[in-house]
Amino acid sequence: MLQEVKTHFTALKQRANNHPVVFLDGPAGTQVPDQVIETMVRYYHQSNANTHGQFANAHETDEMMQQTRADVASFLNAPDEGCISFGQNMTTLAFALARSFGRIFKPGDEVLITQLDHEANRGPWLALRDQGIIVREIRVKPEGVLDYDDFKQKLNERTRLVCVGGASNFTGTVNDLALIRQATYQSGAWLLVDAVHYAPHFLIDVQQLGCDFLLCSAYKFYGPHVGILYAKPGLLSQLPTDRLRTQDPVAPYRIETGTLNHAAIAAVQGAIHWMASWGEGTALRDRLDQAYQRIRAHEYQLARKLYEGLTHLPGVTVVGPDMDVALRAPTLSFYHNRLTAEMVCRKLGEEGIFAWDGHFYAIRAAEVLGLLERGGVTRMGISMYTEPEDIHRTLAVLAEIC
Repeated sequence: MLQEVKTHFTALKQRANNHPVVFLDGPAGTQVPDQVIETMVRYYHQSNANTHGQFANAHETDEMMQQTRADVASFLNAPDEGCISFGQNMTTLAFALARSFGRIFKPGDEVLITQLDHEANRGPWLALRDQGIIVREIRVKPEGVLDYDDFKQKLNERTRLVCVGGASNFTGTVNDLALIRQATYQSGAWLLVDAVHYAPHFLIDVQQLGCDFLLCSAYKFYGPHVGILYAKPGLLSQLPTDRLRTQDPVAPYRIETGTLNHAAIAAVQGAIHWMASWGEGTALRDRLDQAYQRIRAHEYQLARKLYEGLTHLPGVTVVGPDMDVALRAPTLSFYHNRLTAEMVCRKLGEEGIFAWDGHFYAIRAAEVLGLLERGGVTRMGISMYTEPEDIHRTLAVLAEIC
């Protein structure tokens, strides 16, 4: 069924240097289906207005915002739309939360972060050190997975907040969120999950997970640049957020400063419904559940093919867990013993194959794993629109490069 996905994207018809383009850059942002783009255009054509006005377009915007919150709540299995806030991006929302936490945490309180995470789930919390809050790091092992013994040792009665990623955009590691949640329950700490890299590949259930806060970004799951915050019912209204006195002081609006990007938010709804269209059923959540099962099977099959091909290339070392672990994101990073990642990606780009080089803002992981000084790694991500021929061609070009 997913063989038809590619036909939904005009962007995938591009050519580079007279080669058809292979997009393996999804971890940095997926391409957007025509249907989702049309949702944004339709909003501008028919409904463009600010909220809370006494006229038709304002009413349409109000209704769209409420319905999009409800659809995002279904996407995350949140209790209701009052748990869903929007922002410019995940990083901006994380900094806003950090400033709020800083007003209620006291010197000597502790926050746990990880060495594996994207800097957006580290930098905002590290800034709390300026207020006397102790920020500790959970170590990452050489194989690119978290050291859970180290986590348990550092978690204590002074820990107020644990910030961890759902999946690493550097190694493809999927973290053991159930173990982390259970431990934070026992300590009384809040759990915040960065699901930016997790959301495109695995269906999120915030109620099953039991997290207190979760952040993700729609541009990683076939939508526009909009940040999404889930806050457990009752929590956001307790936080002293940055806001004007004219801002509604209750959740979910309490953290939404200024006028939001309504057209992009309309397209977030479009992206969720587009993903759900690959499943079947009456309820949106049921369609998403089935669609994600198909997405997972499709992406895993291609990721395994890419992984096996990379491990047979001379001079190539794949970073992170192998493909036999229980869960792994379909994101593969590797380095060559002689060529820099920049050189590899430049040569791939000349052949119309788009991949990333560097640390991808997971700079601490690159440092700890000893990969930063060599220019980071080459990263390739499988998306819904990736096809077997894309992997075959990529491996053939890599064989020539290596």
